[in-house]
Amino acid sequence: MSDAADVIVIGAGLAGISCARLLAQAGTSAVLLDKGRGLGGRMATRRVTLDAGEVTFDHGAQYLPATDGDFAQVLRAAGAQGWHSDTARVGAPRMSSLPRALAAGLDITQQVEITGLVQDAGLWHLTSPTAALRARRVVLTIPAPQARALLGDAQPWAAGLSQVRMAPCLTLMAAFPPDSPRPFRHRRDPDHPLAWIAQDSSKPGRRAAAVTWVAQAGPDFSTLHLEQTPEDIAARMLPMLCDAIGVEPETAVYARAHRWRHAQTARPLGVPFLHNADRSLFLGGDWCLGARAEHAWQSGNAIARDILGPAHAG
Repeated sequence: MSDAADVIVIGAGLAGISCARLLAQAGTSAVLLDKGRGLGGRMATRRVTLDAGEVTFDHGAQYLPATDGDFAQVLRAAGAQGWHSDTARVGAPRMSSLPRALAAGLDITQQVEITGLVQDAGLWHLTSPTAALRARRVVLTIPAPQARALLGDAQPWAAGLSQVRMAPCLTLMAAFPPDSPRPFRHRRDPDHPLAWIAQDSSKPGRRAAAVTWVAQAGPDFSTLHLEQTPEDIAARMLPMLCDAIGVEPETAVYARAHRWRHAQTARPLGVPFLHNADRSLFLGGDWCLGARAEHAWQSGNAIARDILGPAHAG
């Protein structure tokens, strides 16, 4: 990218995708960058090959509540299906199918981590270990702690970012033989260390090679054990999951843990986005408005409408 881009959006989660999507629909050139290999942030799926065949785990967002009518329509158009209620949508055949559908046609470059961001002579200069990029506008849709670390505390919005609280989440993915018990499709218990347990294989479009479960720990347990190895985390969580679903730990044919450091917004910012004085740098994400995917979508759309001007407001 030798010339400056109109807009560079950093972070290909739902906020970044929604922002770049609306900009592209309006004819504004937008480049979407992400440091990972997948799209969608916590709308993620782990694919695992077992002796009995391939299975998948939605190890991030379990389902997407869609109380916003526009967001619900977008999900339906992207192929989302209902799971346990009319307003709970999941991707089929996996959660990661949704962000790929929503990002179709966008200018996306993955595995690019931005390590520096400086404004000079009307342009933003972005540095990474692999490239030097320039843009007239930059949109950051990464977690608030990461945005603060990248921009530093000298920015006028640093105080606002410091008020945002995000909590970690430890996730266990476990698979059992096809004839294993299936006592429930999901269970939520905020007082239990495993605050959320879902029978992932009960979602539409999933393969029946195994009974798969995703267990997500509450914030207290996750914070306490966050720095342990994934192997130690799995060893702690598996017996609790097995106790809840009525199986023996040794019957598991797969068990792995994943750490989400910035999983839940415990205290949101309270506005859809932040921007600098000349409106050339924007910050957004679910952490602006709440903890749900639709909050990320609303934040990204609000940023895009602000960039596009009054004709796209509202």
